[in-house]
Amino acid sequence: MMENKVFLSFTFYSTILILKMYVVAIITGQVRLRKKAFANPEDALRNGGLQFHRQDPDVERCRRAHRNDMENIFPFLFLGAIYSLLDPSPTVARIHFLIFCVGRMVHTIAYLLQLRAPTRSVAYSVAQLPCFSMALQILLATTPYW
Repeated sequence: MMENKVFLSFTFYSTILILKMYVVAIITGQVRLRKKAFANPEDALRNGGLQFHRQDPDVERCRRAHRNDMENIFPFLFLGAIYSLLDPSPTVARIHFLIFCVGRMVHTIAYLLQLRAPTRSVAYSVAQLPCFSMALQILLATTPYW
């Protein structure tokens, strides 16, 4: 496995994306604390009382960014792992992984900082291109076996 340069590249970019998801989770928790908006009554009681068991638009924005990551990064992890086994060109594969990673970074920044439209949707769309490419290549490689 350590001889597979494509898989090593995939592992690098996947790890960056997982760390990014952890950062968004930490940001969500920090915004909850700063805004005193807790999802669970026991957390609200510990931090000032039940009046803080409430939703907050900024916390919800962070949660949506995190959920969007899960909806997009998890499929990338599957597609990228399988794609790595197809023996693609290391350069082409690295470009696929890089585009997805940069697209997701820009998407998260646009989401959390509330950048003007269409920044977030363009970042989302750009990040989807390598996923569709990898999915198509996987299907083409596996079609003879169905």
